[in-house]
Amino acid sequence: MTAVPAAPGPVDDWERVVRWWDGAFVAIVVLTAAALALGGQEGRRLWVAYGAMAVLLAAYAALGARAARTRDQRRATAYVVVLVAGTALAVSQGGLATFLLFAAFTQIWMLLEPPWRAVVASTVLAAAVTVGMAFEDGFDVPSLVAAAPQMGVALAFAVLLGMWTATTMRRSDEHARLVCELRAAQDALAETHHRAGVAAERERMAQEIHDTLAQGFTSVVMQAQAATAALDRGETAAVRDRLGVVETTARENLAEARALVAAFAPLPLQDATLAEALRRLGDRFAAETGVGVRVEVGPGDGLAPASDVVLLRAAQEALANVRRHAGARSVVVRLARADGAAELEVTDDGRGLPAGNVEGFGLSGMRERVTSVGGTLDVGPGRAGGTTLRVRVPAVAS
Repeated sequence: MTAVPAAPGPVDDWERVVRWWDGAFVAIVVLTAAALALGGQEGRRLWVAYGAMAVLLAAYAALGARAARTRDQRRATAYVVVLVAGTALAVSQGGLATFLLFAAFTQIWMLLEPPWRAVVASTVLAAAVTVGMAFEDGFDVPSLVAAAPQMGVALAFAVLLGMWTATTMRRSDEHARLVCELRAAQDALAETHHRAGVAAERERMAQEIHDTLAQGFTSVVMQAQAATAALDRGETAAVRDRLGVVETTARENLAEARALVAAFAPLPLQDATLAEALRRLGDRFAAETGVGVRVEVGPGDGLAPASDVVLLRAAQEALANVRRHAGARSVVVRLARADGAAELEVTDDGRGLPAGNVEGFGLSGMRERVTSVGGTLDVGPGRAGGTTLRVRVPAVAS
């Protein structure tokens, strides 16, 4: 089974993004420090604010930056506590320190999970900063009332923006996970198709070898045995004839093997029509076995190349079965075209099908080959004894 890779996060290069956050936070703190100095803040208040911001930078270096990279919620929580306290203290020493809120709200939503924890922390930050703003103005009810609406608006904006961002990131993460799973499924499907293709190709090659080389070698063995018997009888002429058939068959087998390796069409069809190939097949079969073979080909247009191959292989397999099992004296091979189909019929006058006959590799392979081009195959007793094999395929013009 193909392993499914881990789904990527919403951002592929998180380390690079966090480095940007590092730089942005430092820049905001430095700009806030400059704004306080340029805004007229001085003395103890300025140095207290600077001390608070220095603590924020140190806490971020020790806790926040690590939490952002590892998603460690204990580190993140500890840093947020320091962030809330430090920001509120800085604001209490100078109103311009509220610039720190741009970084503080953002860091809360970046670090804390799940979103409800960020909402709680944002609310605590807003409340603490409100107290800090009121403390700067003397910490009385009017100052609290004046600061609360401002921070209320800031809190609402931060929460809405944070929730939108969190939702978008979750959807992005889900999308990335689904894309990853889809790619894994496509890879697994491609692997399955590849394996199925390899298996189908092996089966096809096995069938091709059975229909060509195996039958040719069977003929060579039989002719060699006949030549040996004729030699024992001193029939030199018969031996020569048998050896001639052996040589011819071996040459044709060699050519078939080369054609299979080169993925060519069957050798008999490379330089001849199907009718001519059937006649050659019948002549060779008669010469090898002594069985009378009559080939009858009706008129009609040529077939598609795939159908030619199927019919030729069917004829080869039928004659091979006649040789091995029928004990026939004559065979008729008919090829006709009618009603949009081409029909090949091979009939012998042999002993016929035995009771409880089970299809062997040759016939089952032939049936699969015929089915692959939309055809049908029937095997049964002949009209006058023996066996009839009938193959019907669509007669599509090539």
